[in-house]
Amino acid sequence: MQQDLKKFFPSFSHALVDDIAAHATEKSFKAGDVIMRTGQYINNTVLVMSGSIKIYREDDEGGEFFMYYLQPGQACAISMICATKRETSQIMAKVVEDAELLLVPLPLMDKWMMQHRSWYEFVIDTYRSRFEEVLEVINSIAFKAMDERLEFYLKRQKDACGCMDLKLSHQEIATDLNTSREVISRLLKKLEQRGALKLHRNHIELLK
Repeated sequence: MQQDLKKFFPSFSHALVDDIAAHATEKSFKAGDVIMRTGQYINNTVLVMSGSIKIYREDDEGGEFFMYYLQPGQACAISMICATKRETSQIMAKVVEDAELLLVPLPLMDKWMMQHRSWYEFVIDTYRSRFEEVLEVINSIAFKAMDERLEFYLKRQKDACGCMDLKLSHQEIATDLNTSREVISRLLKKLEQRGALKLHRNHIELLK
């Protein structure tokens, strides 16, 4: 575990890596598993070792609002805040790609804020990064038309996976952007005609 921690969390000190290895719980999850639900109390901070986690809000009718992805070397800032304040979760977290996670108990998170400078800096940087991502999402919703929101969404997907081939269906995109599949299909077709991407069955090949 120590080698993987040093690989994905290079900023962690040796002492912090040893503490995490000694006290955190490693757990595997399959794609589709929901690991955090709205209204659930948060008892652990989650560190992503492998895979991909989708963070989103869910309305009363079951509609989804996509916020961001968690990748290896990252943690969920919102869950950290909920855990620290002993509040229930306001988000949903679903595994997109099979994942290995480290669960850090809340008392240790508080303790390490005082004991390990590298943990303190990691938590602050996590808050900042996720806050900036959420601001980008709000800006997209408030000031951009759906075609611009779609292009912004596809760029975030590309940045998240570091790839040009996105394994996404039109319905999945529509759900994340809270619109209809027909609207997304029409806008994707326009992007294909412009040479920005190539559409395939259940995946999209970005060309630029």
